[in-house]
Amino acid sequence: MAVFGQGIVPAAGPIANELTYVTRRAFIPKMVVQIYQSSPVIAALLANTQTASGGVSSVSVPVQGQPFVNSQWTDYSGSFNQPQAQQGAFLGEFNLKAMVTPIPFLGMEGAVQMDHAIVPLIEARMNDATNSMVDAFANALYNNTTSTQQLLGLPGAVDDGTQLVTYGNINRTSYPWWQSKYYQSVGVAPTRKNVLQYIAAAQKYGSEMPTFGVCGIGTWVALAQDFMSAESYQMQPGMGFDSDSDRPRSAFRALDVAGVPIYADPYCPEGTMYLLNSNYLNLYVHDQASFAFTGFESLLSNYQLGYIGAVLTIAELVLTKPKTCVKVGGFTPIAI
Repeated sequence: MAVFGQGIVPAAGPIANELTYVTRRAFIPKMVVQIYQSSPVIAALLANTQTASGGVSSVSVPVQGQPFVNSQWTDYSGSFNQPQAQQGAFLGEFNLKAMVTPIPFLGMEGAVQMDHAIVPLIEARMNDATNSMVDAFANALYNNTTSTQQLLGLPGAVDDGTQLVTYGNINRTSYPWWQSKYYQSVGVAPTRKNVLQYIAAAQKYGSEMPTFGVCGIGTWVALAQDFMSAESYQMQPGMGFDSDSDRPRSAFRALDVAGVPIYADPYCPEGTMYLLNSNYLNLYVHDQASFAFTGFESLLSNYQLGYIGAVLTIAELVLTKPKTCVKVGGFTPIAI
């Protein structure tokens, strides 16, 4: 429906109707997507995917949770107690999860749009298939702990048994070395001081520093405000404000605490912060089903002129050393 009576277009009536009969619309020949968001964690996981293949428990990871041997002190005689064989190895097992996006293509749609399409609907659907799948991955990444048919998210992977007792077929209650540190009800705004405390906890209990952290946007802004109070600008003789190199910069893209960058992720629940170690956190994707397109098949067998195809991804999020990661809940975010 044309917008009449605004700008250079006449008010509704015979003249306006006549103008629409003989005038093309000035379409922008592209589709501007409004409904998806950008996730730094999903971007990092997709950029560093690991390959998986078929088989039962498609991702099986041998992990050491207990000592294989015991060291002993000895004296000048060099004597020692007889060693005993003891279990140190366990098996983390993960099944891949399948996501499918069906794509319809109606025969008459193709006939109407052929050589006359501003935005071909089939191209829009193909583009949306990837966006839809990534959005579903991002939502499951921060929310799913119960559905065994979906990608198992960070609340289950980075946990001490509160949300998920058995992870990767290893019981966290029986084997505490398979737990992450989970601070549930902090009740304060994030600051450099308290975030440093949780980074230190990852170092103490997981033996390694996290490589990056993520939190909700309002939570991230609350942490950024603790940085901004300490900002300063130093202008040297001859410097001005007319070039990018001289212009003062305020705020940050990532907040660095003890060498750990903290990023804002719109999918992360507000008040929650994950401190993650990318050396052990990976998205495993089937080598034959990484956003794979099946091709279009005719719908004539259903008595319809048209085609249907599908995009298929088979993948699972796998954390092979949960103790290197920390989850903090209950931060007070800034309202946005």
